[in-house]
Amino acid sequence: MSRQFLDNDFMLQNEAARILYHEYAEGMPIFDFHCHLPPEQVANNKQFKNLTEIWLYGDHYKWRVMRANGYEEKYCTGDVSDWDKFAAWADTVPRIIGNPLYHWTHMELKDPFGIAGKVLNPGTAEGIYKQVNEMLGQEKFRARGIMDHFKVKAVCTTDDPADSLEYHQQVAADQTFKSKMLPAFRPDRAMAVDTGAAWIEYLERLGASANMTISSFNDLLEALEKRHEFFHSMGGRVSDHALLVPVYSPASDSELEAVFRKAKDGTAVSPDEADKFRTALMLHFGRMNAKRGWVMQLHLSSLRNNNSRMFAKLGPDVGFDAVADGEVGAPLSRFLDALDVTGELPKTILYTLNQRDNDLLITIGGCFQDGSVPGKVQFGSAWWYADHEDGMSKQMKDLANMGVLSRFVGMLTDSRSFLSYPRHDYFRRILCNIVGTWVEEGKAPRDMDLLGKMVADISFNNAKEYFGINIE
Repeated sequence: MSRQFLDNDFMLQNEAARILYHEYAEGMPIFDFHCHLPPEQVANNKQFKNLTEIWLYGDHYKWRVMRANGYEEKYCTGDVSDWDKFAAWADTVPRIIGNPLYHWTHMELKDPFGIAGKVLNPGTAEGIYKQVNEMLGQEKFRARGIMDHFKVKAVCTTDDPADSLEYHQQVAADQTFKSKMLPAFRPDRAMAVDTGAAWIEYLERLGASANMTISSFNDLLEALEKRHEFFHSMGGRVSDHALLVPVYSPASDSELEAVFRKAKDGTAVSPDEADKFRTALMLHFGRMNAKRGWVMQLHLSSLRNNNSRMFAKLGPDVGFDAVADGEVGAPLSRFLDALDVTGELPKTILYTLNQRDNDLLITIGGCFQDGSVPGKVQFGSAWWYADHEDGMSKQMKDLANMGVLSRFVGMLTDSRSFLSYPRHDYFRRILCNIVGTWVEEGKAPRDMDLLGKMVADISFNNAKEYFGINIE
């Protein structure tokens, strides 16, 4: 029997899956522990002027397929009108059936805007645009209203150690805000010792935020320690690190000081020197995280800024990144072991952009489970280019095959958009369909209380416990 597009049982292919989703997973709240929401927009309860602003601004997922559909850059990051950008997106959507963006687009129109039974295309674009724009003028469709609608209990933003966290302080002091907005420590720029003047300028900014002058490698460690402590005082409980590949190249204190001085003086450092520098900082971050009970997230295998012409024109994070294929296993194992051997390995989540490395990360992570915390070393959710139906299914099935799926901390948006929360629903439907299919095939018992608790835990409870953040 044929199914209606995006009906209430969307992606739920059997009775057990439908029971697990509707009775156990659907109503769970959201803990979005890795996102890129602008803290200022949460603090000021941003009201969006139109659907283009809330949907297309900053969304490099959409920009990539718009470019592939033949639209010039002006329709993505350029200065054409917001309507023209939306019209270009509406013309692109019918071309991307099979891409998760097609599902997400219509899931986001359906919830929160209630536009169901209508697909986005050039013929429906104007009506949908006007309808949503009128709704965006209502209080409940401001930034916080959308978070309330999706029962978002907490979000962890992505913040540089030098950031003032002024908007986090503003939100923390606001008794009317029903959710939590917590900072995540993202020190990538501190490690970018091979970026010349940009790194030198960054040291000035970091030193100012730590109220000190950074004149040595030990000064850099001290400044990062001060900022880590400040983030902790603001509720931060997670660090986040984007790595092309893991690095593990230990060095002596004198070697590290020499690399610091060389870079600070404006002399280019070699790749080997940069790896030694990054290794030392990553070990420092791991130890700080362990000391304060934080979670360390490692995002691996993203080859960034591939198009040098567009990077020079637009900068990073605009849709010109790809999957990387460098060596992961040996350096990752040595890095985790160096922290574990001294009892300083924090709770850690390993994400990969390259699905070939699923088994590798699961099995290496399994070597460092120590019984202190359920699922201490996590294999993170399918990330970025892999957060489609096949990628999510593969990630969870691989984890089930070689680990403990029931302890998985689940989904995150990794998004800059307040309309991305339906991705949690997408994930939950896929999860319930996997487990429900096991039931229907006789591979799991028809014990809905047992399996229902499992999917509810993966949907929300496991993350709440794992991160140790008090969420009402």
